[in-house]
Amino acid sequence: MREKFIHYLTFEKRYSDHTTLAYDQDLSQFELFLEENQLDVLSVKHLHVRSWIVNLIEIGITNKSVNRKLACLRTFYKWLRKEGLMSHNPIQKIQGPKNEKRLPVFAKESELKPERIEGVFGEDFEGKRDQLMFEIFYQTGIRSSELIHLKDSDIIDGRIKVLGKRNKERLIPISKNLFSLIQIFLVTKRKLYGDTQVLLVLKNGAKMYPAFVYRKINYYLSIITNLDKKSPHVLRHTFATHMLNRGSGLETLKDLLGHANLSATQVYTHNSFAKLTQIYLQAHPRGHK
Repeated sequence: MREKFIHYLTFEKRYSDHTTLAYDQDLSQFELFLEENQLDVLSVKHLHVRSWIVNLIEIGITNKSVNRKLACLRTFYKWLRKEGLMSHNPIQKIQGPKNEKRLPVFAKESELKPERIEGVFGEDFEGKRDQLMFEIFYQTGIRSSELIHLKDSDIIDGRIKVLGKRNKERLIPISKNLFSLIQIFLVTKRKLYGDTQVLLVLKNGAKMYPAFVYRKINYYLSIITNLDKKSPHVLRHTFATHMLNRGSGLETLKDLLGHANLSATQVYTHNSFAKLTQIYLQAHPRGHK
């Protein structure tokens, strides 16, 4: 049953690989909980779901993760009813715990200046690929899954075509410098591997995968920043924060990030307001008093 559900998410709902993998794991955990309590997914009532939530919180699962697991169950039981396998929805009365409000982690502009990161990347193919990967993340704010699926043909003069969540396409402007960096990399890549399906590849010419991308970005951010959290998503947060700090509007940033609604973008205004406060205190004659 779980396999059919994942097939539904992948081919009908067109969820991303990341989301379908997470939902598959969440549902597997829920089924294990039910087995331990001699239950099955079709006999579940809302009190069983509540019991699972309590269990998750007791073993230290964060509120954000708990709510993600509940989102999985909501979609799953909605699908079961659609398939005519259940007449009631055990998730209908369930409310998840409140998410902790955490501000996005981002690097300082000074930490990402070209002269600061010069020499961090090697001169061989892998070094040039890693540099391009880093710059695309920072200069476009795309997600890790979006970067992995970028094709050579997605690079158009002055812009980059990105296939985001729900297979929604968006165009992101890129600088002349980044476009030039991509063209130079393409020449090197084609000499080594010929035409490939994707823009960025592993040393053996194969497609990159999420753990590899995370490991690389974590390594380079460890060298050039003092951040505790170091991941591709940190560079996405950094892109968004630096854009707002330099005058980008929320609507523009929303479109660049591929957010479905403005509320997801507004979280970055907290960081930008902190920057404005700092500038005010330094610049205004009464600010330091």
